[in-house]
Amino acid sequence: MTRERLNKMQRVLDTRQTDLRLFLEEVHKPHNLSAIVRTCDAVGVHHLHAVLAKGQYRCHPNYAAGSHRWVNVHVHEEVLPALEQLKREGHRLMAAHLSEQAVDFRQVDYTEPCVIIMGTEKLGISEEVAEIADEHIVVPMLGLGQSLNVSVATAVILYEAQRQRWEKGCYERGTTIDPETYRTTLFEWMQPKLTRYCKQKGIPYPNIDEDGDVVDHELTQAAREAKSVEEKPDETDHTNLGS
Repeated sequence: MTRERLNKMQRVLDTRQTDLRLFLEEVHKPHNLSAIVRTCDAVGVHHLHAVLAKGQYRCHPNYAAGSHRWVNVHVHEEVLPALEQLKREGHRLMAAHLSEQAVDFRQVDYTEPCVIIMGTEKLGISEEVAEIADEHIVVPMLGLGQSLNVSVATAVILYEAQRQRWEKGCYERGTTIDPETYRTTLFEWMQPKLTRYCKQKGIPYPNIDEDGDVVDHELTQAAREAKSVEEKPDETDHTNLGS
């Protein structure tokens, strides 16, 4: 570990947009899911929510490029209860959906707490989700095709959200993550092997120093053991994000 790496991760955490969220309704193709996770990391989305046909999916490393480690993926069993909860928490629901009331995706305000909802590859969002959404947004199409690939459409919309938030200074305001979650997340990012070891053994996360190294002497041996735990490299690890 190095101080430079720790500082980089702190800078990333400090710009995470916890009130800009993405919700996937039964998007199921691994390459789409993985590409979407990668885009979320790139624009600073900290929370991705999903309801999946089979309840879980596997993240393809060639598309996610390790980004599954930096984005919190929340898998829900049902769509409406999850969206209703997010709405109660103060998020505006913006669904990508072609309807009479749909507006150009660039005409809505993404700087307020909001959830962008993307639907399944072939059918889009369900009627129930269309009804609960506060707004319908579309990406204008000038060609003969009727729609973009879901991962491409997601990227286009998220980068518009990033543009608006960047102009408003949302990325400069500092972290909105509570201190304990910040500390926990930073430890998990800096010490992935030890994180797995602590979870397996039920051991609380130790403190880390200014270089991201463990400082608790009583857990030094645990750290050594954690380093010996086999971990497959990203290029071959099809990580399950549905847990």
